[in-house]
Amino acid sequence: WQISMGLLYAASAVGVAFAGDMLSLFLWWEALAVTSVFQIWGRRSKQAEEAGFRYLLFHVSSGLLLLAGILFRYHGEGEGALSLAPLTDALEAGDLGALLILLAVGIKAAFPGLHVWLKDGYAEATHSGPVWLCAFTTKCAVCMLARLFPGAEILITIGIIMAIFPLFYAVLENDLRRVLCYSKINQIGFMVVAIGIGTELAIDGAIAHAFNHVLYKSLLFMCLGAVIFRTGEIRATHLGGLFKNMPWTTGFTIFGALSISFPLFCGFVSKSIIITEVARQGHTFIWIVLIFASAGVFHQAGIKIPFFTFFAKDSGLRPKEAPLNMLIAMALVSFLCLFMGCNPQWLYSLLPNGAAGYNPYDATHIITQFEILLFTGLSFLLLRSWG
Repeated sequence: WQISMGLLYAASAVGVAFAGDMLSLFLWWEALAVTSVFQIWGRRSKQAEEAGFRYLLFHVSSGLLLLAGILFRYHGEGEGALSLAPLTDALEAGDLGALLILLAVGIKAAFPGLHVWLKDGYAEATHSGPVWLCAFTTKCAVCMLARLFPGAEILITIGIIMAIFPLFYAVLENDLRRVLCYSKINQIGFMVVAIGIGTELAIDGAIAHAFNHVLYKSLLFMCLGAVIFRTGEIRATHLGGLFKNMPWTTGFTIFGALSISFPLFCGFVSKSIIITEVARQGHTFIWIVLIFASAGVFHQAGIKIPFFTFFAKDSGLRPKEAPLNMLIAMALVSFLCLFMGCNPQWLYSLLPNGAAGYNPYDATHIITQFEILLFTGLSFLLLRSWG
């Protein structure tokens, strides 16, 4: 069930990406909800069953809001409202249909207040379920935001809230998969801000970061999935010392952590586009917020997860290394994370506007990023020493 529905889930995501009109989008949008929930139910536990129904509640509601928005716009504008044309002007003019469509997309994008399905569902999924889930649902939402609402200023405000509020929950969270969920919301916030900025380079940054985010977040979920598979445990307080028995998984986890924002890895070459374009457009306060958010997510997903899983006080667990098939998958994605970071122009050439000759490896970007990483490491040491 999990694998077969996972393949249909991937097909539904492709349907969303290639939808040519609103009605096709609605059909694939609902298919996303129905097929993805089996990644949660596949765990076959009471908690997973309940989490799956809560997940469906949010996503079926998203489909109903999308359909209502389409019908309102069709009633007001006729068949022209069924095209997948940008709705930014209609939204800013107060069009109810456009607002409902934004809310529908916002649920799948995990907007603040509409995000609880993500940490709830992913944490109760099977050991491999979050790898599927993180690749498709929220990325379809980012795709639709870029197509339907480029330059909508409300997205800037929503995006900076998304980038900040999960960090404080992640500091307190003991379930490491939930920590990854909070960091995922943080990273989607960067994409939403970029779409709200709406320039060609900002849209390119949002799309590039969505693509790279699939790689490094999937890699981290794979590594934690391997830990669950071998130990049955995911709480930070019950793990530690696993690097002795799972050295390959430890190495791949560090690879995924570095890929979030370290130079030569994929996250750096896409996130820096967004931060740079925000500064170029004169949004100084937003730039400061994103710098803080960039440090915060590296603190949580880049340092906290590898440390507590593999290097903290020995928990006494002595699991086997991850199975060969899992190691091969982690190795392939690790290679892609490094390849994208070392060959950014290959990725940029595939973007809608070609990233306008952007170069991530100038001295300013590299020095700024190392300052962020060093101070993030310092903050982690201080928080550890203060308890």
